Amino acid sequence: MNESEWLAARFEDNRTHLRAVAYRMLGSLSEADDAVQEAWLRLSRSDTSEVENLRAWLTTVVARVCLNLLHARESRREEALDGHVPDPIVSREDGIDPEDQALLADAMGLALLVVLDTLRPPERLAFVLHDIFAVPFDEIAPIVGKSATAARQLASRARRRVQEAPTVPESDLAHQREVVDAFLAATREGDFDRLLALLDPGIVLRADFGPVPASREVRGAAGVARGALAFSSYAPLARLRPALVNGTAGVVGVNPGGEPFAVIGFTVVRGKIVEIDILRDPARLAGLDLAVLEDRQAASSDLPSDRASR
Repeated sequence: MNESEWLAARFEDNRTHLRAVAYRMLGSLSEADDAVQEAWLRLSRSDTSEVENLRAWLTTVVARVCLNLLHARESRREEALDGHVPDPIVSREDGIDPEDQALLADAMGLALLVVLDTLRPPERLAFVLHDIFAVPFDEIAPIVGKSATAARQLASRARRRVQEAPTVPESDLAHQREVVDAFLAATREGDFDRLLALLDPGIVLRADFGPVPASREVRGAAGVARGALAFSSYAPLARLRPALVNGTAGVVGVNPGGEPFAVIGFTVVRGKIVEIDILRDPARLAGLDLAVLEDRQAASSDLPSDRASR
């Protein structure tokens, strides 16, 4: 094996880790893949003869690429973040694909990614690298162009934001599904009071239809309940197939022709739905890997109303 082949093999050994770093940094699967590819290009053009820890070197490269992407995103973002939903990872209810498992460790649900999207790029980088991947602050400091103490403060500010938000769903997946099924049944049956009982008073619903101003955010149980009933009457033929969305109970909306039109993630805390994140951007849906659900479609895996009402 020559040197280039050895480097390629070592890079492949670290690809899953690097993709996990990039996904947490960017909340976008396509951009994460682009960042990893850029890391490979830089590795292939670099002299690594004096690199003692290639994994750490690659992590730093990916972090720098992601930071640049976040700065570029921030500079061109004129619209508010309201309604934006990060790229979801969709899995079958009976388990998460091993390739996706690394992306979903550390309770990496959509709710946490939404909070990370509100952070300034250096804060997000410091928090992700230190709190999730245990990178020391003295290694983070040169990436953000600050001292180790300042990098520690960046992570601390980010950590407070994360802790203030209900980003961690309850661990009982079966109970999550029970609550989500009950919500869907109440929606189909037009039971407004039952919907209110299942929703946290401070619930936030984000619906990402793509280009602004189509995306929107709804706050409060009453507004979310009214919106759910309106959707049920507007799309009575839609089918909702159970799925795991970033490791939590969710659904994929499928139109009568069998084409997915929405991915919906729910965050359930103490028996109440505290967040609903809906991705309905056709362009981004087309880029998601929803093939994991295809073998279940013929088996009539839609959510029956009597199941949720038991």
